[in-house]
Amino acid sequence: MSDQELAVTPLNALHRELGGKMVPFAGYDMPVQFPAGILKEHLHTRSAAGLFDVSHMGQAWLIAEDGADPAIAFESLVPADVQSLEPGQQRYSQLLNDTGGILDDLMVTRPIAALGRDRLYLVVNAACKDQDLPLIAKALKGRIRVEPLEDRALIALQGPKASGVAARLFGPALATMPFMSQTVVEFDGIDLWISRSGYTGEDGYEISVPNDQAEALARLLLGDPAVEPIGLGARDSLRLEAGLCLYGHDIDTTTSPIEAGLLWSIGKRRLAEGGFPGAEIVQKQIAEGATRKRVGILPDGRAPAREGTLILDADGGSEIGQITSGGFGPTVGGPVAMGYVPIDYAKPGTPVFLSVRGKSLPATITKMPFVPPGFFRG
Repeated sequence: MSDQELAVTPLNALHRELGGKMVPFAGYDMPVQFPAGILKEHLHTRSAAGLFDVSHMGQAWLIAEDGADPAIAFESLVPADVQSLEPGQQRYSQLLNDTGGILDDLMVTRPIAALGRDRLYLVVNAACKDQDLPLIAKALKGRIRVEPLEDRALIALQGPKASGVAARLFGPALATMPFMSQTVVEFDGIDLWISRSGYTGEDGYEISVPNDQAEALARLLLGDPAVEPIGLGARDSLRLEAGLCLYGHDIDTTTSPIEAGLLWSIGKRRLAEGGFPGAEIVQKQIAEGATRKRVGILPDGRAPAREGTLILDADGGSEIGQITSGGFGPTVGGPVAMGYVPIDYAKPGTPVFLSVRGKSLPATITKMPFVPPGFFRG
């Protein structure tokens, strides 16, 4: 795809001004790194605060057309308990197909009353939004109207110093707002929709801001000495260390939430009642156990095991699985990876081998995340 065909976010000019190395990603011109480099950007986010442009993600309203709670209709497509969300609460879930495969993972929020009592706020992956939103609109026609929020950018502020930065700029209430909650802050005449969430394993916020104010807000945040711009490269290594799935790699239409270790995201009521695509398969996997599982893998030595690397058993060198994400973990100080193995090999401490550049290198199945989570717990 040529530069002329790539979409740009409202922060594109700022990325270039800051020396961002731009690459195509999900149809957008995005910074993979800045002059500091991926390693320093990663470590800065773990120790201070990193600013990420996630405006390529798909934001949308799901607005009830039948007068009922929009969560009732949306639950016919996802396994999360959406109905129990209070205003300002947010939840992680997945769009599933009829075989329990994952079409996409997403965040759904019941917004505070000031934004509307008849709607849900949705954030979906950039590479999937052009399929997700029409799918939802078609499946829920007459019950839900889908309104893409193409006039808003999305900025993530992540790291242990993010709450201090947010409290200084937007008010002290930001420091104590609960994890996985959303509020609206009026700042300099702008309505900012701020959620305490992110995808780095650290405390932080995602801020939805009108497109025409996004650059000014980013510059303001970068004016704090704790904040540095962070590209896609460090975003990927941060989420890998946090044991978080990347859609199209660690989860896709061939993986179920149970195989992926995402049972925690399915509501107990939903498990009992079903009523979502693939429910019978998901319920069966819970009752009888899945045949394979996503696991963490720690390679011995320093050689990273990339996506597609074969996982071999420790006995005869037979192939048992593949790495779905892998690379160097700057916080860990060595290579980390995740992938799928048969359930008999999924116990932490199980020795395996990895086929790296024609060599069988030893590795060990381990628990995830690879680094302790820094989420705010109140």
